[in-house]
Amino acid sequence: MSNRREVLLDAAVRVLGGRGMRALTHRAVDAEAAVPVGSTANYFPNRESLLGAIVERISARERANFEEIARTVSPTTPAELARVLGAAARDAAGVHRELTLARYAILVEAGHNAAIRRRVAENGSRVDAWFAVWLRLIGSHDPGHLHLVANYLTGLILHQLAVPDPAFDPTAMIAGFLESLVAAVGTHESETAGRTI
Repeated sequence: MSNRREVLLDAAVRVLGGRGMRALTHRAVDAEAAVPVGSTANYFPNRESLLGAIVERISARERANFEEIARTVSPTTPAELARVLGAAARDAAGVHRELTLARYAILVEAGHNAAIRRRVAENGSRVDAWFAVWLRLIGSHDPGHLHLVANYLTGLILHQLAVPDPAFDPTAMIAGFLESLVAAVGTHESETAGRTI
């Protein structure tokens, strides 16, 4: 059973993901959680503390979703990784839609809130470790690829959230993108080897 703090934060995520940043108030969270007025303020006395806790809660829930996937797969080719990431993208825009919308609302807030920006960066680095391992397994050793792939996925999911396509399945596009990254690594390594002979 979730504790009261988690109940309030999950309600806050639903408010944020379902109605947007302007709708996020202590009273709205109280109502969403079906608790007495003032309950949210008892745990999070101001908006900044509430937003900071929401960042942590979103990160924890997304990490749990991601780790559930990571326990069952170990992709070694671009096609295998594309299937994993394609499924994750469909879930992010589907069953986890509210959670994803809440994260994107927080990302926008981070653009002009330094404290939130720091929290987002700290939490993001934890999930990045999984991506880095998977990219190495498919043959990419360029640290910059991590951000390229993450930003590509973010764009695909954001577009699906904004302009929903019932047939959304980005697997083929992700596969093509990953294959081009790995091919570029192979080409660069061949050229480097040729120059040292």
